[in-house]
Amino acid sequence: MTAITKRVLTALAIVSIPATALIFSACSGKETAKTVQVASHKKQATLLDFESGEDSKSVSLSHATAKIIKNASGHAYDIHLASSEVDTASFSLKPVKPWDFSQVEHPSLAVDLYNPQSTSTHIYIYVYDSAGNFHLRNVVVPAESDLSYLIELDVPALQVNTGMRNNPASWQGDYVQTIWRGGNKEGLDTSAITEVAIKVMAVPDDKRLILDNVRVLSQQFVEEHYLHGLVDQFGQNAKIDFPDKVHSLDELLEISKKEQAALRDKPLEGRSKYNGWLAGPKLEATGYYRTEKIDGKWSLVDPEGYLFWSNGIANIRMANTSTITGYDFDHSLIPERKADDDTPEDSVGLNRVPKQAWPTRKVSSELRANMFTWLPDYNSEEAASFGYRREVHIGAIERGETFSFYRANLARKFGTQDEQALMSQWRDTTIKRMHTWGFTSFGNWVDPSYYQMDRLPYFANGWIIGDFKTVSSANDYWGPMPDPFDPVFGERVKATVKQIADEVQDNPWCVGVFIDNEKSWGTEGSPALRYGIAINGLKLDAAQSPLKAVFVDKMKAKYKNIASLNKAWAVDEASWADFAKGLELESLDNKALLADLSDLLFIYADSYFKQVDAELSKAMPNHMYMGPRFAHWAMTPEVRAAAAQYVDVMSYNYYRESINDGYWAFLEDLDMPSIIGEFHNGSMDSGLLNPGLLHAEDQADRGRKYQDYVYSALDNPYYVGTHWFQYIDSPLTGRAYDGENYNVGFVAATDIPYQPLVDAVTELNETLYERRFGE
Repeated sequence: MTAITKRVLTALAIVSIPATALIFSACSGKETAKTVQVASHKKQATLLDFESGEDSKSVSLSHATAKIIKNASGHAYDIHLASSEVDTASFSLKPVKPWDFSQVEHPSLAVDLYNPQSTSTHIYIYVYDSAGNFHLRNVVVPAESDLSYLIELDVPALQVNTGMRNNPASWQGDYVQTIWRGGNKEGLDTSAITEVAIKVMAVPDDKRLILDNVRVLSQQFVEEHYLHGLVDQFGQNAKIDFPDKVHSLDELLEISKKEQAALRDKPLEGRSKYNGWLAGPKLEATGYYRTEKIDGKWSLVDPEGYLFWSNGIANIRMANTSTITGYDFDHSLIPERKADDDTPEDSVGLNRVPKQAWPTRKVSSELRANMFTWLPDYNSEEAASFGYRREVHIGAIERGETFSFYRANLARKFGTQDEQALMSQWRDTTIKRMHTWGFTSFGNWVDPSYYQMDRLPYFANGWIIGDFKTVSSANDYWGPMPDPFDPVFGERVKATVKQIADEVQDNPWCVGVFIDNEKSWGTEGSPALRYGIAINGLKLDAAQSPLKAVFVDKMKAKYKNIASLNKAWAVDEASWADFAKGLELESLDNKALLADLSDLLFIYADSYFKQVDAELSKAMPNHMYMGPRFAHWAMTPEVRAAAAQYVDVMSYNYYRESINDGYWAFLEDLDMPSIIGEFHNGSMDSGLLNPGLLHAEDQADRGRKYQDYVYSALDNPYYVGTHWFQYIDSPLTGRAYDGENYNVGFVAATDIPYQPLVDAVTELNETLYERRFGE
């Protein structure tokens, strides 16, 4: 490694570890306190530096090979990851005895990583304690880079609920901040750290990383007001400069004028009216979109009979552009949600506060309010971009005022606050961008005001919400699952489909319909995760749960008497009546039980999909059912099999760098046309605080990773489209509903496109059909 990565950066105060706190060296199992003197007043504790060959014994490899190498400042560990061959390749640091950092004030880990390759490497970092608690972080290691990465374990900033998915660093300096992604923020036992795992997942090529200088350090804060004054009047990061940052209204207008002059208002050459492939085979024209398998590859077919691949951008709407400001009003003056609402509040527009409530405005969160350097007065025209959220999923406060800097910037660039005129100009510019950039359609969650414009194919969507009974899965990330056997659920399905049908009006430009999104169906892995719906359904009382009543009937029909069920499941229920009241399974180590749990999960999912399909078939017979957009972390074989009976196209949200053949082997078994409902990447050169779920090193790298992902889907015979999430960057301070503050947009909050990304995407779209269907 170079001397750069050996240095200790002045951003953090590195203090010595007391002699009573021994760091256990995994290389030999002996108790040794390995400390390195850095300066007369600063020290760090080195855990592994690979100067001894014994240190390599601390590293466990999976689908990887490694060796000690010499470098300019000593030795390091050269790791080759066979990541193109498998879904996950990794290396883990595993001490013989757990590392004990209990005597270190505010401990963090630091690691040096050198990437000698010409492509960046996105890594996931897991830190585990002896009880199984973990921290999950991720970060990108740029191409040909040599940097030090900070992994915070127990620091005060971790406990501050800011309402953002990632906060600005509370320290200054050159360490690379790793991005918090999940786990036990408060539960990690720093006296018993058992493993640090670094993983590469679903990438198109093999990776190589050179590891050195794993150390623990004490983090002390140098930025007291790191959360203050984050946001300028354009919704940008006020504290740093970055490419395409807007400094004045004149600058914003000039950029917009230049872009508008370059936009086109028709599809790329060689495409049909509906963006199908004119040079391809002409199939049956039904007047609506459909699917067909051609030469072993699934394809969409446009209304005129041309082959169609849906490449588009999702979430083109104002609903997710607002952020919580830290102000609130007298709740008695805010209309509450109606019980029969068809749309979750997160999918509704700004929801402006009634004028009568304005005088009651007050600070509800000083932490949030202090983040903004500017918010308009309610009596000004710019107050039209204020809104309100009556509920949030994750945040610093439960409800409150919002502001959309994106809408405010649209009003500035288009010179109007009139809602109708503003949205008309926004829609026109957006469609022209889609044509200019070569996209063939929109993705999910496009504002319904686009539906009748007849200028770009789209997908309609809806949510089944209402006061029906629910059941918990093993991971209720977005909330518990519906009970599809509750008659109220059926009523809400009908209401949802009616709303969508009324919006679409049998329009042939509608490719299909997505219903629901990323529901917690179960996770492949342990039985408890996979069969959570069935396990938790069995706990319920059949007198109160229609789902449980169905489960009871199914088991009665199979086992005839309770003694047979007891024997098969290794339980001790006194009667069917006791079984109906609720059963808490103590063990899942039973093949017969697991087989029945699998059947019950299928029965559950079958009822859900059957009802949705039936209503869509009646109300929208000409439009395809696109499924519920399965999150790859929340689906099981039983649920996929149930869905495949009813949907026209299977849909999956998959946030990785490419479509990995190993993970997606089940596509061959299903043999269904499939579509990616969401994927994205982002970087930290946008001024935002979080790149998103998949990290790139800069905007040009975002374009390269975009191409890798879509090419992998184009080369897969089962995929018929890819939809990027999303059109607009998340707000810098997090979107109101869940705090996502990601650089995943094609345009910034200023509505300025990221040109390196746009250029890469346009290049791909120009040859999209030739790649998919050509010789």
